[in-house]
Amino acid sequence: MKNHFFATFMLVSASLLFLNACSKNDSSSGVNSRLSIYLTDAPAPYDAVYIDIRDIQVNASADAATGSGWQSLPILRPGVYNLLSFRNGLDTLLASKEIPAGKISQIRLILGANNSVVIKGTAYPLETPSAQQSGLKLNIHADLVADIEYRLWLDFDASRSIVTTGSNKYILKPVIRTYTAATSGTIKGIALPLLHVRGVFVIQNTDTVAAAIPDVLTGAYVIAGLNTGIYNVAIAGDGILKDTTVAAVSVKTGEVSNVGIITLK
Repeated sequence: MKNHFFATFMLVSASLLFLNACSKNDSSSGVNSRLSIYLTDAPAPYDAVYIDIRDIQVNASADAATGSGWQSLPILRPGVYNLLSFRNGLDTLLASKEIPAGKISQIRLILGANNSVVIKGTAYPLETPSAQQSGLKLNIHADLVADIEYRLWLDFDASRSIVTTGSNKYILKPVIRTYTAATSGTIKGIALPLLHVRGVFVIQNTDTVAAAIPDVLTGAYVIAGLNTGIYNVAIAGDGILKDTTVAAVSVKTGEVSNVGIITLK
């Protein structure tokens, strides 16, 4: 009886030790944070803007200038993305990976050479400077907390990112704004009539900080990544109908401010 009890005790003890060891080895609790990076887009007057995204790297070094501390966040689907597919609050997940919790100072977007813009049905190659292909650096300075997912959006301004030099020659010089849901708010609404609205612009003081082109079927728009504050929302008409401005729209972190339906007259 004693031998049977001793054997059972030893088996249970060994099992507990094994499970405890597995827990320590497999769990990232208290050590890692998940960094997820999404792609979204500001409006642009093109049929399509195709960007070849190959890699995203993050720098956790306190001194990013040294070149140390860079690590890759593998792209879930490396290749060409049409930026205009991700307007009015739409986005796509580019990369998501657990990395050590702590401070990150920069991310670096690695582009390929297969970039193009489509204008009135015709595709033109986007010349990409070698510096952009080797890595477009974006300062973010974020604190990643253990066991908490940190979501970062890359708002690719397609309109300002394409430079024309004449003779149907276009150069890609990316202009990208970054924001997180934890530090920003959102404005949404509906702008009508559909055929007479050129765009929606979010203005603070005299600066246009963000813009959107309403959905062609519904007139709905969503503008995310706004700092807490007071903004004017300007709906631009086509000249036949006049512009309209909604004044003093309050934006708060983590909240959506709905300005409702605005109909130009």
